[in-house]
Parts: sequence; structure tokens; C-alpha cells
Amino acid sequence: MKILEKFINYVKFDTQSEENSTTQPSTLKQKDLGNFLVNELKSMGITNAFMDNDGYVYANIPSNVGSPKSIGLIAHMDTATEVTGANVKPMIIDNYNGQDIILPNNLILSPNQYETLNKAINHTLVTTDGTTLLGGDDKAGIAIIMETIEQILTNNYPHPNIYIAFTPDEEIGEGATYFNYDYFKVDFAYTIDGAEIDTIAYENFNAASATVEITGYNIHPGDAKNKMINSSLLAMEFNNYLPSSATPANTELYEGFYHLNEISGDVSNTKMHYLIRNHDAIEFENQKQLMKSIEEFMNKKYPSKPIKVTITDSYQNMASLVLTKPESLELPKKAMKMENIEAHSTPIRGGTDGARLTYEGIICPNLGTGSYNHHGVLEYADITEMEQMVKVIIKMFEISVK
Repeated sequence: MKILEKFINYVKFDTQSEENSTTQPSTLKQKDLGNFLVNELKSMGITNAFMDNDGYVYANIPSNVGSPKSIGLIAHMDTATEVTGANVKPMIIDNYNGQDIILPNNLILSPNQYETLNKAINHTLVTTDGTTLLGGDDKAGIAIIMETIEQILTNNYPHPNIYIAFTPDEEIGEGATYFNYDYFKVDFAYTIDGAEIDTIAYENFNAASATVEITGYNIHPGDAKNKMINSSLLAMEFNNYLPSSATPANTELYEGFYHLNEISGDVSNTKMHYLIRNHDAIEFENQKQLMKSIEEFMNKKYPSKPIKVTITDSYQNMASLVLTKPESLELPKKAMKMENIEAHSTPIRGGTDGARLTYEGIICPNLGTGSYNHHGVLEYADITEMEQMVKVIIKMFEISVK
């Protein structure tokens, strides 16, 4: 079974996670894919493959050359919450010609807007039908790992001890919460969960979330002078004190931001939810302090003290820890060179399970999948690039045991 067939099989599973769920994993349907992967691994002869009660799939392939080195490969099974992942109808494009791709509902996937398509001429692509996610984030990573393992076992390529983990709930920030660190004993690992296959990513945001709760006072507008406190207007005032240039739409590379991703309320009560992001630890702390300073300022300005800011740290930049294990970066760099891919390192403008795993003791840079436009209906996967990534990982394992 080739990587295209594997990928098509996986994206047909609806594995969307749910942020407000009280179950583990957050949606039990993720276990349907988990069971499928366990059975597929066992069909390859990996009898120790299993899924635990929390919905994590694990397997181990001992080295075939007696190497003491252990390297992990990790991908997540769930898909994003923003767009449905149910009833995915993948569209296969052989030998892409570089022109606009017109989806069945007349959405246009254009290389003029999505520049990565310009690198995909003559490649095999898979798109959505324009109504759902595709699920390449991160089923492309799963397909790459499964194809890599199948090729290694079929061809007896030299390799270290390989540990595999397929995790649930990455999209809601819980992918590493119930990870079995006692089982997954590796020198380092890789999340296969990026986009461009020439990118080795190990610098991610420091991240926090902030909830701003505003208490107002409602009264009949005809009798409101010097009495009404409109919490919605105070919410607008609070946001205006934040730098207008520090938003996702105005930043790139290492620039941090405040992202107001949810607001709801009325005159009496308004709640805002922000994401705070920065690669630099000092600037990150300054951003959090600014929000608390605005709270203090407005509570002095308004005697009712209407503002309450609650900030919760989410994850940290893993760069400093990854750099203590330079082999984890040099291996994929050398392997890419052998496959005529020029390696790059760019900052991740987001989070990664690898960051949490790194801080728990598993050094874990991120590698690309050839899947693009994640979290939207214009998502697509470049199967040709996925095949190249398989070759990179096989070469990486071969180098590691020399």
C-alpha cells in the first residue's frame, strides 16, 4: 500500500478534537483511527503496537544493526476545531500543471495566492472538495511515518531503535498531557507536523492565554447619565491600549502579538479571550505585564474596578533546550542534503507538542510533511513531497547508526 493510499485511508476518519469536552481523548472517535493504526502496524509485523486508555498509539521497532541509539517519531491524530473534518472527500490531482485548481463548490486554490503551489508542478496533490478540512494536519505526518516504517521493514534498511507515537488532542493543546514518558525512552524525537519539507523547526513561541472579564452596570438608557457602566465599551477601551501593530495580521517571523480570538458580552458583562505570543522570553513577560498594567490603570480610572485579567502560561520556546542536543538538528540536515534538499530553520509561529515534550525531557524538533493551508477548506497535501520526506527519514536513520 503506497503512501497516497495510506493518506486517503486516514483522512476519511473524522478525528476532530473538542476543546470543551470532559472525556479523554476529547472525542472518542479519535480512537477509531488509533485502532486502525494499531492493526496496520501489527500487519507489518510490529506485534508490540498498542493503544492505551487515553487514546495514544505506541510501537517500538528494535534496531536491526545492534545500535544503542533510540529515536522517536511522533504525529497527532486529531484535526482542527475550526472546520469540520467529517465526510472528507479528497480530490486527487495527478501531475499538477501549475494552474488554478477549481474545487467543486467553485472555490479557487491558486498559485498566485498560495505560492507553495509553484513548487508543486508535476507533483501529485490531494485537495478537499472545498467543504471540509483535508486533515493533512497531521494525517500527512502519520502517513509519512507509516510509509517510512513499512519501507524500513520491507527492505531491511539499517536503523536505530525506533519509537512511534500517534497522539490525540494536539489541536486543543493536550497532545502531550497524557504522554507515556516511561515507555518512550529515546535519545531525541521528531514531531512530523510541519509544512515545508526543507524546514527543521525548533524555535516556537512562548505562549499564554489571557481572559479579560469586565463588569458593567446596566440601567435604563433614559436615566443613565453618570450611572451606566457599559462593559462592552470598556472592552473596546481595553483593547485600544494594546499596540495596534502587534496583531497576527501585522506580524511575521520573530515578532510577537496579542490575538483577540473571542469576545462576547453586553452592557453588564463582557469577556474577551486573548492569545499572547512571543519568541523572546523577556518580550513575552513584558507583553503579559502590559495587560496587567492596563488592568491596574483602568481599575484606578473607574471606581467600580470593573476589570479582571487572568493570564495562564501555555508552553515555552524549546530552542535553548534543543540546542543542547545538536545531533537532533544535524541528522535531518545531513539527510536532506543527501536527498538534494537545502535545509532551512525558521521560527514556528505557533505551538508544537514538541515544545512540551522537550520541557518534559524528550528533545523534539519538528519536521515538515508537505501539507499546506492547514485549518481551512483550501488545505492540500503534496504527495510527492511526502514521498521525499520518507526518503529523508530513512536516510536520517541510516546516518544515525554509522
